[in-house]
Amino acid sequence: MDRKLEPKLFSILRKGYTLKMFQGDLLGGLTVGVVALPLAIALAIASGVKPEQGLYTAIFAGFVIAVLGGTRTQISGPTGAFIVIVYGIVQQYGYDGLVVATLMAGILLVIMGLARMGAFLKFVPYPVVVGFTSGIALIIFSSQISDFLGLKIAKVPADFLEKWVAYAEHAGTADLNTLAVGLASLFIIVLWPKVTHRVPGQLIAIIAVTFAVQYFQIPVETIESRFGGVPNSLPSPTFPTVTWPMIQQLFLPALTIAILAALESLLSAVVADGMTGTRHRSNMELVAQGAGLSLIHISEPTRQRCVSRVASSA
Repeated sequence: MDRKLEPKLFSILRKGYTLKMFQGDLLGGLTVGVVALPLAIALAIASGVKPEQGLYTAIFAGFVIAVLGGTRTQISGPTGAFIVIVYGIVQQYGYDGLVVATLMAGILLVIMGLARMGAFLKFVPYPVVVGFTSGIALIIFSSQISDFLGLKIAKVPADFLEKWVAYAEHAGTADLNTLAVGLASLFIIVLWPKVTHRVPGQLIAIIAVTFAVQYFQIPVETIESRFGGVPNSLPSPTFPTVTWPMIQQLFLPALTIAILAALESLLSAVVADGMTGTRHRSNMELVAQGAGLSLIHISEPTRQRCVSRVASSA
């Protein structure tokens, strides 16, 4: 077997996995898992899908990519850079369109890995990556203003400028309780590293502010009141209706997802290598990312209510 296409996990197990390594991995896994779950819910909501779908993505993609990945230290899951892309696909093509686009992206990533294209991505200019991610950060920031301020807007516009026009028009509807809870969470996240780096500030913010809201009965929306809660069981696997017009229309969004996923994962792997003194396998990482994208789409039977309109409009 070509070692460059061998999952890093297999190499570690073959060389010998020690109790000390397990203890470090267990602590890291628990920390990331606790922080990743609410983050996955938040990213799902921001992307225009149900909260539980973010959880399913974090669970299934995280497991598959960890088993097959080309790096020892990365943990995969939903990421903020995809919010704008996913939201646009869901709004235009429905949830089935999102499933098809990410399935196609997964296949493209596997092909890129098998074709040994991981090395070519290092030639992408760094300013392009920085500019792209900075733009994504600005768009994500603007998309959260309504929820952060508790504005009473029936439907927030998708376009950047129209969002801010709507925010200005509805500025008088801001809810002080919602704003206070958001500011408290933000302050804890920013200031907690001055106390300790061993426990993530995001975790402390979630626990402390949730307790305060429940104890003092602060009248703000919760996941349950807004979305009806999160199911405590896994759904049955389903597969979307795929048509040739749908594939044609979703090829470019799928290509965008594939390239962004490849860049984000490999850039993160490079950073991790610098911090740990390890060396990742870029091609195997691409294959793992593709496999994770292709296998995460598990949804409820009620998803059929979100059928894409691509075929009928083509």
